[in-house]
Amino acid sequence: MGRRDVRRMLMGNKVPLWERPSVLVGVMVAVLVLGVGIGLALGLWSGKAGKAPPPGAEQEPAPVIMASPAAPSQPMPSAGDEPDDGRPLLQPPPPRPDPGSSEALEFGHASDVVALAPLPPPPPAPEVKLPPAGAAIWLRNALPVPKTGGKPVIAIIIDDLGVDRRRSERMAQLKGPLTLSYMTYAEDVAHQSHDARARGHELMVHVPMQPQSASYDPGAEVLEVGLSSDEIRRRLDWGLSRFDGYVGINNHMGSRFTSDPAGMRVVMAELRRRGLAFIDSVTSERTVGAETARHYGVPFAARHVFLDNDQGVAHVRAQLAKTEAYARKHGAAIAIGHPHDGTIEALAGWLPGLEGRGFALVPVSTIIRMGNGG
Repeated sequence: MGRRDVRRMLMGNKVPLWERPSVLVGVMVAVLVLGVGIGLALGLWSGKAGKAPPPGAEQEPAPVIMASPAAPSQPMPSAGDEPDDGRPLLQPPPPRPDPGSSEALEFGHASDVVALAPLPPPPPAPEVKLPPAGAAIWLRNALPVPKTGGKPVIAIIIDDLGVDRRRSERMAQLKGPLTLSYMTYAEDVAHQSHDARARGHELMVHVPMQPQSASYDPGAEVLEVGLSSDEIRRRLDWGLSRFDGYVGINNHMGSRFTSDPAGMRVVMAELRRRGLAFIDSVTSERTVGAETARHYGVPFAARHVFLDNDQGVAHVRAQLAKTEAYARKHGAAIAIGHPHDGTIEALAGWLPGLEGRGFALVPVSTIIRMGNGG
């Protein structure tokens, strides 16, 4: 007889409590309830420990978060504008605290690619007597329209020329026709621009206009909001007298001034009188350049792509690819760059093969004539 049987005989054939299934289940439930209770108690204790200390106790000051100014709304991308890597073509540039361009502050307010979308109806313009239109000097100074064979056309405008003589010269030596925009206050700008024109490039005047931030200096004789009409005309006349042979002007910086209807009306009236064209660099989505030019009958166009708000060669090449994609979709594209080493290197490799890729390089006046620039 086994030990278990003897034990059962002595206990009257009863099963011990620790061997009964109901007792085992009860013990397990009790352990589970005890564990949950301990967890809740720990949670309550830790919550009390995390509360603010009683009055009089030292506390670390909360970090101060500075509110950023509201950024202007970005233009809506056009459907189908997708590069080969699957990223949207018409995306705003990432924040760049120091893009390296002389128009650094402007790139925070404007997309690197502007959608060619129908403009909304402009607000009613004040009734003003338009000055008589002068002879179309812009057509007299424009380069002949190249034979495009029906290909999409691309105009490359290079701003800020004349200040850095060495890089300006290197840019002017590239295969054209490029559209070269010279700073009004550059030294010996008449000689520099004359040489560029002799190499087959089209000329523009790069006119300093007031930016949003007062910490940036756009240069001498800048057009500013709040100036009298006479003073705006005087400063513009000084800039336009620095050299000749140009088709028109475009803005250097100017995110504030180009958004000011009063100042832009004075500029457009003067361009109309002189028979000149206007290219809006679109340094702000709030620009009124296009609608004011249209109201005054001034020939105009607007840039579509910024090439070098990042000066690296790889970035400029990527922006040139965006320019091609834009031209392929819309028939024409205007890109703006600056005399940086990376831009010069990228353009030197890009220009020779452009025709073979199915595009035609044209001066900006050709796109103005086509009406595809704004």
